Amino acid sequence: MEDYRVENEKWITQGFILAGCTNICGTLLFSRFFTNELLMEIDSKTFSGVGLGGIMLWGLAYIAIACCYTKACAISAVFALEKFFYTAVWVDWLAMHACELKAIYQQDILTGFFYSIYGVNDLTFGIFFLYAFIKAQKQKMETEND
Repeated sequence: MEDYRVENEKWITQGFILAGCTNICGTLLFSRFFTNELLMEIDSKTFSGVGLGGIMLWGLAYIAIACCYTKACAISAVFALEKFFYTAVWVDWLAMHACELKAIYQQDILTGFFYSIYGVNDLTFGIFFLYAFIKAQKQKMETEND
């Protein structure tokens, strides 16, 4: 049983690192190292230069806690909420601007692709962080009961 727990924790740790790298590298890629003015103009409240920097900081936070997320399990719940928040922002944006996606793609394929999918990424990692929170809570309770 202990071997399974260690393997499961290793997978979850790698998930935290993947989430962090996705935030950091994805931000740099889609923003073209903060030079993609179209990306920042389309939803300037969310993806200004400051907003993009904040997204990268979240990514660093995921990486920083990767190896010890079970010791501060509530942080995974915070990360899940943050990801669900960005998913809701995306759904709201799509509801109001989906008809503009074709024109965005015509201006810049990378930016169009970003606005088409970023919420799916956030939802996926939100579910992952919720899973990590539940597993860490369960492990904490099992440890306390031993």
